[in-house]
Amino acid sequence: MSAVFRFPIRVYYEDTDASGVAYHAGYLRWFERARTEWLRALGLQQDGLHRQHGVVFTVAHLDIAYRRPARLDQLLEVHTRVAAMRRASLMFEQTLVDGDAETLLARAMVKVGCVDAVQFRPIALPQALFDAVARWTPADQ
Repeated sequence: MSAVFRFPIRVYYEDTDASGVAYHAGYLRWFERARTEWLRALGLQQDGLHRQHGVVFTVAHLDIAYRRPARLDQLLEVHTRVAAMRRASLMFEQTLVDGDAETLLARAMVKVGCVDAVQFRPIALPQALFDAVARWTPADQ
């Protein structure tokens, strides 16, 4: 099991429907932001990997289970961990929890593929990313 990266989120008016509940697609934005900030915490950036290695990342598979609603002005936290790492993909487990009570609101498994930026064909993760993820992941995984 890898280390957990925690990213705070606040539910804003723009995130909600007329009832003050977060719209379901907004969760995907929050999960994306958390993965981007996780990468930044590793000392890497998506645009840098694109420029230096000619790769981009694409969501190849997404499975999400909504458990409880997120509500207007609620402080939440996205927990992100690498569930599996392959040569050309990463599988993330992400959970959205209430920032105070740690009540589970949603859980997602997200497979992100590394692809060549020109042809959009699978390509090995850049070594810098592979090494950074390996350092982030405890040896028992």
